[in-house]
Amino acid sequence: MAEAKIINYRTVLIGLVLVVGLALGFRWMSSGDQAASGLPLVEVKVPQLSDQAKIGEVAYNENCASCHGTNAAGKDGVAPPLVHIIYEPSHHGDAAFRLAATKGVRGHHWPFGNMPPVENITDQEIVDIVFYVREVQRANGIN
Repeated sequence: MAEAKIINYRTVLIGLVLVVGLALGFRWMSSGDQAASGLPLVEVKVPQLSDQAKIGEVAYNENCASCHGTNAAGKDGVAPPLVHIIYEPSHHGDAAFRLAATKGVRGHHWPFGNMPPVENITDQEIVDIVFYVREVQRANGIN
């Protein structure tokens, strides 16, 4: 009879651990979905773009916007805004953008994880994208 109670207590304990584990796992998954809304992270004022910036905007939309959002405003739970003081030219120069696009980058300023390299992007597209981003940054007070 004592052996039956031990097995019963073990069964109850195992069941309890499984229920708590599932509840915590469900809560973690739900909070992750909520955090990854994909909404813009910053409000971006878009200036009247120069001809080169317009070319860069097209390249940006084809290569970067799916992660970094429309007008480089970032996407909640996906990727940071590029129109942000962190990416001002004195902190992340044009070469940093070039390296991030061609080699990828280890996440270090934001909680989004690592950025993989952008597949099949050309050097000229990168030059044009950086020109576009810098022009939009300047219109938003980032010099």
